Amino acid sequence: MLKTLIIDDERLARLKLNKMLREFGNIDIVGEAESVDEAILKIQNLNPELLLLDIQMPGKSGFDLLNEIDYDGRVIFVTAFDEYAIKAFEVNALDYLLKPVTHERLEKALNRFETETPPAFAPDKKLNPDDLLFLLVGQSMRFIKIRSIVFISSAIDYTNVYTNDGHEGLVLKSLREWEERLPVNIFCRIHRSTIINTEYVHDVEKWFNQSYQVYLKGIEEPFIMSKRYAKKLKEKLG
Repeated sequence: MLKTLIIDDERLARLKLNKMLREFGNIDIVGEAESVDEAILKIQNLNPELLLLDIQMPGKSGFDLLNEIDYDGRVIFVTAFDEYAIKAFEVNALDYLLKPVTHERLEKALNRFETETPPAFAPDKKLNPDDLLFLLVGQSMRFIKIRSIVFISSAIDYTNVYTNDGHEGLVLKSLREWEERLPVNIFCRIHRSTIINTEYVHDVEKWFNQSYQVYLKGIEEPFIMSKRYAKKLKEKLG
């Protein structure tokens, strides 16, 4: 049984989800919350394994909730705004439900947790500098802006994402995939294992064998840039 907490400021929306969830034998509804503050208390007291979390709520949003607590359970986002769902969650293949929620779509979302099959998203949708991503940072999930990413480095099947507040997130996504999705006006690949945010470049120095050292604000060690990528970076920096 999956201990589940419903979080939505609309009473009728909670009632509908509650009724639909009771049709699934593996769901144990442990409670409901109509605000972020109430949800935090219930998460701490009830230890739910799954949150059905509305995004747009008065005062604090579903984004705020997950930024305020260390929650390592599963989340299905509920939203009336498709733009949030597509842009914020697809990097880590989290699932979401668009309002009005249908029984069929809810069933698919719950089944994915059992089969670990990620939802399908449009692979060609470009991200914008102010779009949000939902990443595992340290031991908790957090929302970050694309613009706050300083650099991304490869880690075998994963990539490490470093932000301007000194945090590091791990994503099951290749550099090539990042390169296809990131806004080309501020991000640039400088090495087969590194993509940088050009807004954080403060110096570029020639090194040896026609390579360069690239210095980023807030990062102590320089990055090595090979000759093949130097032209692209120079064009972006003007």
